Amino acid sequence: MKTMHDSVEVERREPSVEDARKLREMFGGYRVSQALYVMAELGIADLLREGVRDSDDLARSTKSHAPTLFRILRFLAALGILEEVAPRRFTLTSLGAPLCSDAPGSLRSSFRYLLSDAHWLPWGRLLETVRTGATAFGVVHGMTSFDYLDQHRDAAVLFSQVLSTVTAVSGPGTASAYDFSTLGTVVDVGGSEGQLLVAILERYPHLRGILFDRPAAMSTARALLASAGVADRCDIATGSFFESIPSGGDAYILRHILHDWSDERCLAILNVCREALAPKARLLIIERTVVENAQIAMSVLHADLEMLVMCGGQERTRAQYAKLLADAGFRLTNTVATGEEPPHNIYEAVLT
Repeated sequence: MKTMHDSVEVERREPSVEDARKLREMFGGYRVSQALYVMAELGIADLLREGVRDSDDLARSTKSHAPTLFRILRFLAALGILEEVAPRRFTLTSLGAPLCSDAPGSLRSSFRYLLSDAHWLPWGRLLETVRTGATAFGVVHGMTSFDYLDQHRDAAVLFSQVLSTVTAVSGPGTASAYDFSTLGTVVDVGGSEGQLLVAILERYPHLRGILFDRPAAMSTARALLASAGVADRCDIATGSFFESIPSGGDAYILRHILHDWSDERCLAILNVCREALAPKARLLIIERTVVENAQIAMSVLHADLEMLVMCGGQERTRAQYAKLLADAGFRLTNTVATGEEPPHNIYEAVLT
């Protein structure tokens, strides 16, 4: 019996010279990534923030091998990250400016974390993951990515910086997208350093907050809450959301939590949440959304592969989140777009 797909005729296309060029460019992306990692790790953007520097001078400042560093700088200039304004003299372009440590939404910590050996090496095992289903990070390191962070403080601090930088940009939009005005206490489960909770508490001065995460993820949380002027309205609790979470909240936020885990582990987290929630409390799941058509944002697909390689999780559709919630004893009551790019939704749920 023929299916609809059997009757579709596909025209075979011969590759053009341009097709081959684009494919080679994609293939060489790892070279760009590692050159940017060198720039981020050495703090080149910070050194060029004030103006033009000679490559030998940059090598001395970064304790690098001068001839080799020059070749990296020349490559970065060809990419438009730097500009070689005179022989061996470089300046920073606007494209490279987000790598400055103090740039709004700085990308430096992201590049340092995502391209470090701990994070980079598992991508070399993607084929093994595809063939076996095993999480590449576990294959390389012999433990989960979160266990690794618990055992490597420097990596944990850098990871928290990445999350804080991202959430500092997106947090105000999330706080304005959802109406927290009728609530009294908001619990941010897995909230890391607390950037999202800060944005919510700043917008709603009557609210109290509880920030909950693993101790390794909260190294600078108290300082951040204090600097934002909300420390007197926010308590900090530590633990594992696979075991228990604080009770007494009117709303519980899980932002970028469920996408880290398999469906089975997500249900374990949601079951713990169900035990903590009062009858009228709300659960707010904030995640990227895979739309159910061909127009999926590439950034969401990138994140989906990131979850595959690092955690064994995935980005999901609205229907998949609704099913997870239903299986855990929740009812999806509302979906609110945060206006972020890539697309994120707030999935509001209550106990059934």
